[in-house]
Amino acid sequence: MHGRALVVGGGIAGLAAARGLLRAGWEVEVRERRGSPPDIGGALGLWHGSMAALDRLGLGERIRERAERPSRGVLADPSGRALVSVGRRGTNACLISRSSLLAVLLDGLPDGLVRWRTPVTEADVRGAGAFDAVVGADGIHSLVRRTAFPWAAVPRPLGTVAYRGTAPGPVGVASETWGRGRLFGVTPMDARTTNWFASLRTELLRGREDRDHVDLLRELYGGWHPVVTRVLDALPGTGVDRRELHDLPALASYVHGRHVLIGDAAHAMAPNLGRGACESLVDAAALADALGAEPAVGGALARYDRRRHGPTRRIVDASRALNRVSTAVRLHGPRNRAMGVLGHLL
Repeated sequence: MHGRALVVGGGIAGLAAARGLLRAGWEVEVRERRGSPPDIGGALGLWHGSMAALDRLGLGERIRERAERPSRGVLADPSGRALVSVGRRGTNACLISRSSLLAVLLDGLPDGLVRWRTPVTEADVRGAGAFDAVVGADGIHSLVRRTAFPWAAVPRPLGTVAYRGTAPGPVGVASETWGRGRLFGVTPMDARTTNWFASLRTELLRGREDRDHVDLLRELYGGWHPVVTRVLDALPGTGVDRRELHDLPALASYVHGRHVLIGDAAHAMAPNLGRGACESLVDAAALADALGAEPAVGGALARYDRRRHGPTRRIVDASRALNRVSTAVRLHGPRNRAMGVLGHLL
C-alpha cells in the first residue's frame, strides 16, 4: 500500500526509515527539533544484518566505500595479554563514523522532506490526522513513546558511565580491554583518526565527580598496556563525551494503533555489543518492507512488530548482561581467565 507517514526524529533510525518509505512509494515528512543531523561523534560497527538492511535501502555500496575494516579484533586484560583474538573474517564488521553514516542517509532526500528545528508536541503525536502512520524514531527519551504508549516504563540506569572521543593517529586493530570495574576500547575511525571509548561502574567515580575528564581517565586507566596509554597521552586538547548509560525495559509491543517505535525509541540498549545503530537500520528496512507490501497499515505494523520485537529484546538483554560482566568489580580475575579459556578454544 501507499500512504503518508510522519517520522519523528532525524537521526539514524528516522532518516533510514524515511529513505525506505520513499522507496516503498510512501509520502514522508521527517520532523527534527535540532537544526542538523544529531552527531555525537564516534565510530559505529555495522554487522551483517545492518549491511543487508542498507543494501535494501540502496545505500550498502556507498557505506562500504567509506567504511574501515579492522585487521583483527582483540579482547585483552590491562597488561595487554590477549584473552580472545579473531582475524578480519571473524570481526565481520564495517566501522564508519556516525557523521559519515548520517551524511549518506541524508544525501539525496528531497528538499524539505526533513523539517529541521521543528519540535513535535504531544498534541502533534495524538492528532496527526493527516498521516496514516506515525513513526517514533526520537531516541531513548522518545516523546512518541511517552505519548502513544503511556504505560511504557522509563529508561533504567545500567550503573555505568561511558566516556568516548577520538584521538589523532590511525589504528588497525579493534581492541577492548577489561579491568576491574572498567573497560577501554579502541577501534579504527579513518586513516588518520582513532576512535576510543571507556566504561566504568558508577561507584568508581564517587568523590571524583568534578574531576577533569582527561585527568580522570588518565588516572583510572594509567598503567594499562601501550594501546590504551597511547590514546590517553593523545587526549589533552580533544573533546571527551560523558554520559550515564541507560537501556529500556521490555515493551509488550512496538505498535499501538498507527503509532510505531523504531530504534532507541523502541529498544535502547547498552552499547557493549555494538548493536544500537545496527538494529535501528534493520528496524527501518523492516518497517519499509512491511508498509510497502501489506494492503493495510494495521497489518503492516503487526508484521513489523512480529519480525522485530523478539530479536531486539534478546539483544537488549544480552547487551545488559555483557555490560555487567565486562565492568564487574568482583570476580574480575576469574572472568578474565574464563575469557582466556574461551579464546583458546576458539
